[in-house]
Amino acid sequence: MAAVMRGLEAEAYDRQYSDKQLVRRILHYFRPHRRKVIIVTICIFLMALAGAALPLIVANSVGVMTDGGDDRLVPLLIGVVFVTGVGNWGLNWVRRQLTSEVIADVILAMRQDAFASAARQDLSFYDEFSSGRIVSRITSDTQEFGEVIVLSTDVINQLAVALILIVTLFTIEWRLTLLVLAMAPFVMVAALAFRNLARQVTQQGSRAMGEVNKAIQEAVTGVRVAKNFRQEQAIYDEFMAVNKQAYGINVRRGFVIANIFPTLNILSGIGTAVLIYFGGRSAVAGAITVAAWYLFVATIDRFWFPVTNLSAFWSQFQAGLSASERVFALMDVATAVRQTGSVEPQNLRGEIAFDHVSFRYSEQEQVLDDFSLHIAPGESIALVGHTGAGKSSIIKLIARYYEFQEGQICIDEQDIRSFDLTAFRRQIGIVSQVPFLFDGTVAENIRYGRPEATDTEIEAMARRIGEGEWLETLPNGLDSEVGERGSRLSMGQRQLVALTRVLVQSPRIFVLDEATASVDPFTESQIQQALNLIMANSTAIIIAHRLSTVRAADRIIVLQKGRIIEEGSHDSLMEQGGHYAELYDTYFRHQSPRYSETVSSWRKEATRGRKR
Repeated sequence: MAAVMRGLEAEAYDRQYSDKQLVRRILHYFRPHRRKVIIVTICIFLMALAGAALPLIVANSVGVMTDGGDDRLVPLLIGVVFVTGVGNWGLNWVRRQLTSEVIADVILAMRQDAFASAARQDLSFYDEFSSGRIVSRITSDTQEFGEVIVLSTDVINQLAVALILIVTLFTIEWRLTLLVLAMAPFVMVAALAFRNLARQVTQQGSRAMGEVNKAIQEAVTGVRVAKNFRQEQAIYDEFMAVNKQAYGINVRRGFVIANIFPTLNILSGIGTAVLIYFGGRSAVAGAITVAAWYLFVATIDRFWFPVTNLSAFWSQFQAGLSASERVFALMDVATAVRQTGSVEPQNLRGEIAFDHVSFRYSEQEQVLDDFSLHIAPGESIALVGHTGAGKSSIIKLIARYYEFQEGQICIDEQDIRSFDLTAFRRQIGIVSQVPFLFDGTVAENIRYGRPEATDTEIEAMARRIGEGEWLETLPNGLDSEVGERGSRLSMGQRQLVALTRVLVQSPRIFVLDEATASVDPFTESQIQQALNLIMANSTAIIIAHRLSTVRAADRIIVLQKGRIIEEGSHDSLMEQGGHYAELYDTYFRHQSPRYSETVSSWRKEATRGRKR
C-alpha cells in the first residue's frame, strides 16, 4: 500500500505556476482561433442583453398595465418573450458549436505539444518516470482542462447578465443596488476559501488517475507473464487497490466541489431575504414603484445565480488550472541530452572516437571512467565483458540516448553534440536483443527505417537475406501481420525483420546489441548473412554472445568495469591467456566446432563403456 501512496506524490519535474502564468500560457493556445472567439464573445454579449432585457420588458409592461394601460399589451408581451427566447436559443447554439470547435482544437494542440515533449525526452527520463503517468497527463488532464473551459463560457455569459442588470438597477434605485453589491463580497470570500482545497484535491485526483493508467498499462503489457505464473488474481487485486484509492480521492474531491454551492446558496439566500425586507419597506413607503419592486424581485435570482456560479466556478477553475499545470510541466521538462549545434551530417565515414569520457546513470552508478576508444571508418568491433562492464552504455552514448558528464565523443572528428539529432540518428542503425515491432505488417515495420522505400525495394532487400527463405515461413509474406510488439512472430523472425529494417536504412554506423543470443542455429546463419550485408558498408559495433559473431569482427574490445583491459583479434587474445580467454571458456568455448567434436567423442566413449 505504501507503494501505491507514493504514486500520489508530485513528480520530480512538476512545477508550481502562478495563476497569471497559467492563464497566459492558456491564452497562447486560443490566439489562432481569434475569429471564433470574437464570435463567441459577441453571442455571449447578445445573450446577456437578451437575458437582462427580459425582466426589464416585463417590469415596464407590468407598470403600464397597473397604471391602466391597454390589455392588448399582453399578447405583445407574450410575443416579445417568445422571440427573445428563440433568439437566445439560436445564439446559444452558435456559441456552443463554436466553443466546442475551439476547445477541441486547443486540446488537440496541447496534446500535440505534450506528446512532442514526451517523445523528445532522452531515455534517462523514462528510466525515472512511469510511462502510464505520462499518458495520463497527455489524455486525462487535457480533457479535464477542456471541460472546465467549456464551463467558463456559461459563467461568463451569466456574469455579463449580472453586470448589465446592476447597471440598470442603479438607474432605478441606487440604494437597494448598493445593498446588493455590499453582500456580494461575502459570497466571493466564501468561494475563495475553497480555492486551495479544490486545487489540492484535484491534483491528488489527477495523480490517482495516473496511477490507475499505470496499473492498467503494466497489467495489459505483462499479462503473458502473469498467466505463466498464474498471477491473474494478483494483478487484479493490485489494480483494485489502486482503483479504490482513486475512488476515495475522487469522492473526497466531489465532496469538496459539491459543498461549494450549498454554502454559497445559504449566503445568497440571506442576501435575498435582506433585500426583500428593505425593498418591501421601500415599496410600502412609496420610495419605489411596484414595477421597480418587481424588477428587483425578478432580478435578485438572476443576479445571485451568476455570482454564486462565478464563485463556485473559481474553485472548479482551479481544477482546470491544476490539470493544465501538469500538462505544462511535462511540456517544460528540459532534456538531459543537449546539443550545442544543429549540423546535419552528410555521408558520414563512420569514424568514432571516445576521448576521456566519463559517464554515470546516477551519482552512485559510475559506468565509464576516463574511457577512450578509437574506431576507424568501416571497422567492425566486438564488445565483450561481463554484465555491467559498460557495453550497452557505449552504444547508448553513441546514439545520444544519454548525456555523458565528462570528455568528448567525436564522429568523423566532429563533436557529437554539434549534430542535429534527427539527421544524425538517420545514419545510425540499431538492432537490440529484443527488437520492438509496431502493430502492422512486416512491410510496414521494414519501411519504418526508410518511409520512402517502395514495396519493390523492401522485397528485394528482404530476399537478400537467406535468399528470402525466411519470408516463406510467414503466412502472407511481407503482408503478414506481426501483432502487438511482434507477438505473432518468433524471436528469430522479429530479428530478421529488424535487420531488414536497418538494411533498408543503409546506415553509416551499425550497432548490434546481442541480437543473436536467443535464436536457433539456422536463423543465426540467416542473421549472419544480414550482418555481413550491413557491415560491408558500415562501421559496426557488436555486442554478442555468439562466437561466430565475435570472431567475424575486425577487433575485439574486452571491457571490465567501464575500462578497456584487452583488445585485439580472437587468436591474439587467446594467446595472451587473459580475461578474454576466461570469457571464452565461460561463454564461447561450447559454441566452437572443436568443442562439439570433443563432447561427441566423450559421449561415444561413455556409451561404449556402458555396453561393456
